[in-house]
Amino acid sequence: MRSKVLQEVYSCQIEPKESGLAQREFDYHIGRLNELGVLQVALLPRMVEVARQVMSDGKKKYFATDDERNPNMQFTHNEFLRRMAGNVELGSLVGKWGGCWNTNEDILREAFIDFRQQQVYIDYVGLENPTFGQDKDMAIMLFRYLVNREAVTATLAERSLLWEDDYSQIAQYNFMMLKTLTEEAFDENMPWPLMYDKRNETEVEAMEFARTLLRQTLAMRDESDALVCRFLQGWEIERVATMDILLINMAVAEFTSCPSIPEKVTIDEYIELAKEFSTERSRLFINGILDKIVAELRSQGKINKSGRGLSE
Repeated sequence: MRSKVLQEVYSCQIEPKESGLAQREFDYHIGRLNELGVLQVALLPRMVEVARQVMSDGKKKYFATDDERNPNMQFTHNEFLRRMAGNVELGSLVGKWGGCWNTNEDILREAFIDFRQQQVYIDYVGLENPTFGQDKDMAIMLFRYLVNREAVTATLAERSLLWEDDYSQIAQYNFMMLKTLTEEAFDENMPWPLMYDKRNETEVEAMEFARTLLRQTLAMRDESDALVCRFLQGWEIERVATMDILLINMAVAEFTSCPSIPEKVTIDEYIELAKEFSTERSRLFINGILDKIVAELRSQGKINKSGRGLSE
């Protein structure tokens, strides 16, 4: 969530906007992560349809091989994929967001033709009466194969510039989610798991934390910049990387507005974000500045926390 807040804070830096608009945009972008997740998993049931068409076309070839005249149809009878196609909520979500795979069939045909040359496919269609678990393993391996194909990632990247940073995280979530689906629970009426689900209390709390962090970061920007200036040695704030300043601003907001999160946890989180989004030396700079800011805020009585994991 912090990385998504950082994206919105950076957006506000480039194009200043009032807090209410920033929060609405943040909520919109989070919602679109669910769209990305559905588009990724929608590949699986769509591939069954594509496989049937590829096999049907093969039978019609004038010089069809024996394998083309009598294709192994086991993949198209995969029970795990059948349940995905029959899940009511997933079907509704695919109908809302997943139409792009209907207009990019060439990408999926090429993917299936390539995939059935893979050993995992060859081994699967060679099984006699595969179990639900074997069907599931096959589907998960196909998912991994598809989301790593360049043509698939490029197609989805065209729908949102922000998805490039989110793609791998959402794919990992979907991969782990698919592994949790059991034969007993997975049916047409099962609520489809989403990356950010309003039905999940933990995720609702995470969204509230993110909204608070965004709102307070924007509100405290001038105060945070003043703190940074106080502890810069021989530097002016204009010479500091913009991303470093934004990460520090977010940390200050979290120190003062999230009493249940220990300072040490906050510092560690923003050091990790610095590794991903800023310069090679940023983590050392941010760590040093935040240590000084924590001490200053404590002395001013603006941090009131207790519990394990606090910075000393």
